[in-house]
Amino acid sequence: MQRLSNFIAGELAPPQAGVYLDCIEPATAAIYAQTPASTAEDAHRAVAAAKQAFPAWSAAPQADRSRALLRLADLIDVNREQLAQAESRDTGKPITLARNLDIPRAAANLRFFATAAEHTSSQAHQTDSAALNVTLRSPRGPAGVISPWNLPLYLLTWKSAPALAVGCTVVAKPSEITPVTAHTLAELCIEANLPPGVLNIIHGEGATAGAAIVEHPGLPTISFTGGTTTGARIAQTAAPMFKRVALELGGKNPTIIFADADLSRAIPETLRAAFTNQGQICLCGSRILIERPIYQQVVDKLVSAARALRVGDPLDESTQQGALVSQTHLEKVEAAVTRARQESGEILCGGSRAEPPNNRCANGYFFQPTLIAGLDMQCATQQEEIFGPVATLTPFDTEEEAITLANATPYGLAASIWTTNLNKAHRTTRALDAGVIWVNCWLLRDLRTPFGGMKQSGLGREGGEEALHFFTETKNICFNTNEVAP
Repeated sequence: MQRLSNFIAGELAPPQAGVYLDCIEPATAAIYAQTPASTAEDAHRAVAAAKQAFPAWSAAPQADRSRALLRLADLIDVNREQLAQAESRDTGKPITLARNLDIPRAAANLRFFATAAEHTSSQAHQTDSAALNVTLRSPRGPAGVISPWNLPLYLLTWKSAPALAVGCTVVAKPSEITPVTAHTLAELCIEANLPPGVLNIIHGEGATAGAAIVEHPGLPTISFTGGTTTGARIAQTAAPMFKRVALELGGKNPTIIFADADLSRAIPETLRAAFTNQGQICLCGSRILIERPIYQQVVDKLVSAARALRVGDPLDESTQQGALVSQTHLEKVEAAVTRARQESGEILCGGSRAEPPNNRCANGYFFQPTLIAGLDMQCATQQEEIFGPVATLTPFDTEEEAITLANATPYGLAASIWTTNLNKAHRTTRALDAGVIWVNCWLLRDLRTPFGGMKQSGLGREGGEEALHFFTETKNICFNTNEVAP
């Protein structure tokens, strides 16, 4: 039984109250670790450490900060297999996904922002001959970072790396459901000789540890990824304190397949968009919109492909679909499919829990990849985020109808379009309410680009210069260049 620790002021530390939460492996439903149930007292200690470390870290040469993050990235690479095994066991995702996506991306996040921060520039504006305006950016101070359970190390580093790179210190709270790789990251910070207090990690529930971070006046900047309801509460708390907040929230993303699409590419990528990580990615395409002339053809191919996906033990190299993250989440997905039936949805494949793949996983949280047809766009199944291996299939007749259907939810995070008509792609992308749109691809990411959503999918942008700017304060200095010396 592994017992995890908080990471405060450069040291691994138990929670002040001495209380721990059980970590349950989704594939087996067995307890395999315990994580601190941190309280406000732990959060306050972490904030104090971050505040103490901030002056020296923010004043350090940019090259020194960059080297520290690059050392940490190198250690993630060295420990890639250990981290991948831990991530797979913690989340229920296939080991191949953790090994090939999650852990490499965590190292890439650190490298990207470590080097990007060395290439930032300021602005200067000459005002005729009277003045020179210089715009500078400085780190905003200690920042609070709250990351979710679906991509634990991937998103923890995505948020922390730009803050650290520009000179902020960080108090981070990973999800209490999937805390193991964050604990390992703390151990790697010690090995990398990251200065004490620069990155602090406290574990615990959102209502206690997370709330304490959001409410603390010593953290003027908050970055959160998670559910829309929680994001709204964070915004309500932060607004009267005039905190700067970035919220990356839910999605109900459309995949639009036009009749002129290259189906040899569109079908497998649409399947991947719907079911990667068991559909537990905010960017998953959970509403598949298909132009009517090819509707039945596409449906038949998607159903056949979904049935062929191998649900298995996450630690098995051949597994394509692992376990859902928790018993509670499994029951939520199951209830969503039951509701879809009540809404007259036709379950074309899946629709129930999957058979355990082996004796080890006899009690695991497995659900079949599920495709549902025949639902009106205004029903709850089409409107509410399920965040599981469930996608709906809906026909459309015109380009205008496709856009109307795609925009007909409270969310606006991502979308995918499949067409060989470039003009149609341009028209559609301009009309869609989504912050991230892929044309003839899905989840093809460039870390330089802005990332975030519209409507109830969030507030602000992450990635590239947007992230570096988010954690900095802008200051304009005006020099009178016309002054006559005495």
